[in-house]
Amino acid sequence: MYKNHFQQIFFSLAVATFCASGHVQAQTNPASDPTQVSGAAFPADIQVLQAAQHSFTEYFQLLALPNDAVNAADIRSNADWLSAAFQRRGFQTQQLANQGKPLVFAHYHSAQKDAATLLLYLHFDGQPVMPKQWAQSSPWQAVVKKRDAGGQWQTVDAALLQQNPLDAELRVFARAAADDKGPIMMLLAAFDALKAAGQSPAFHVKVLLDSEEEKGSPTINAIAKTNAKLLHSDGLIILDGPQHPSNQPTLVFGNRGATSLTLTVYGPKTPLHSGHYGNYVPNPAQRLATLLASMKDDDGRVTVAGYYDTVKLSAAERLALSEVPDDDAALRQRTGIARPDAVGHSYQEALQYPSLNIRGMQAAAVGDKAANIIPHQAVAELDLRTTPEADSAYLTGLLERHIKAQGWYLSQGEPTADERAKYPKIASLTAGAGGDAARTPMDSKLGNWVYAVLQQDGRQVVRIRMMGGSLPTAQLVSALEIPFVILPLVNADNNQHSFDENLRIGHYVDGVQTLVRLLRTAY
Repeated sequence: MYKNHFQQIFFSLAVATFCASGHVQAQTNPASDPTQVSGAAFPADIQVLQAAQHSFTEYFQLLALPNDAVNAADIRSNADWLSAAFQRRGFQTQQLANQGKPLVFAHYHSAQKDAATLLLYLHFDGQPVMPKQWAQSSPWQAVVKKRDAGGQWQTVDAALLQQNPLDAELRVFARAAADDKGPIMMLLAAFDALKAAGQSPAFHVKVLLDSEEEKGSPTINAIAKTNAKLLHSDGLIILDGPQHPSNQPTLVFGNRGATSLTLTVYGPKTPLHSGHYGNYVPNPAQRLATLLASMKDDDGRVTVAGYYDTVKLSAAERLALSEVPDDDAALRQRTGIARPDAVGHSYQEALQYPSLNIRGMQAAAVGDKAANIIPHQAVAELDLRTTPEADSAYLTGLLERHIKAQGWYLSQGEPTADERAKYPKIASLTAGAGGDAARTPMDSKLGNWVYAVLQQDGRQVVRIRMMGGSLPTAQLVSALEIPFVILPLVNADNNQHSFDENLRIGHYVDGVQTLVRLLRTAY
């Protein structure tokens, strides 16, 4: 365990994201406190800090590359940049074909030829942006900010990233700063730190950089199967997602899946004047609202028969969920709610069940304005978060039966004239993109190994049975048939998928440190 001055200061700063401003101080004599791991001496944190600071220039270069996966040319630019960056660290790289949006594969051979091989998964694509929402000139031009005395974010000189001591409370704002280019750069910086120490990783490292994770990774299962020999490994570590809000080291053993559904309720053949036809022609928007209301009770529980029935939590699993240090009062305050839905007894337990979310609705509108019409149809976009016990096919089947039980006829798209004449209530339910959930035992060999590495600094480790967000874990695991864990490295309040996405510098340096420890520990 590291006991030097840098460790004591830095890790105390990482206790809370909104703590008082602090600094990361490197010790002046890095060789005075070497740490023995697997028989190898590593000069402590000075090289981690220096590697992190040296990587900021490349980090800003990477963030300057737009990465919405709808633009194949942008994805190729990112793939080329990343291939070169990994090659500079001694990796062998190749781009895996993906309909013009290649994935990047990189391989680093350990000096220990008989060592195990671990596959690290990250992604370099990002969510779409609306530049006018961002409090900076461009989401692709990273800026450094810090909170002022009033708690407001103020832009500061990026040169502060090179100061010693380094202020852990600085943040980099840009699209993909945290999700997921930040962890990619942490990994590259970790290899720089190893090189500075004249060391090699204790296992063979394979890296897979996804180009369409934010689009549901629609092709990754096929790509993994096609390249199964290339990707063959002893375990998979996914470097994505936020740490627990306590900012303690976090290890996740699964993720819910996601599937999208479009529910359309049909009304008249064409929109009709609400004055001439109101009280005569049924309004599909009203009917849609009634149908949706039948799917949940006032406590937020899904009322669709069987929706939660397949999820069974053991006493040991409930205990593990209760040990996650969530602050329920702070969570309610941060989200601005008086009380949560009653799906589980806690936030963590709620995430173990499938969910049903209305993510959008549309009816009588002309552009962004309402119109005095009875619309010809009303549409609700749903997303279902699935679990290993309740996959998308199972949940969709339950929804179909529920809709029919409410007296609805389900058509295959736009109803025919005969269907309109025969059925008074017509709707359609169309499946969209999505991925399955995945979960691994909390006492697996891989999980225990990463858990032990995270404990090296003496902090408590938060272990989460299954997180609520979705990743293409199931697609990879089913194709490669290997165990997995998820290792989040970024701050919980990073605004991922939203405007003003950011990464806290304290988490960046901490992430580099964590990956250095991981790379130096034999599996």
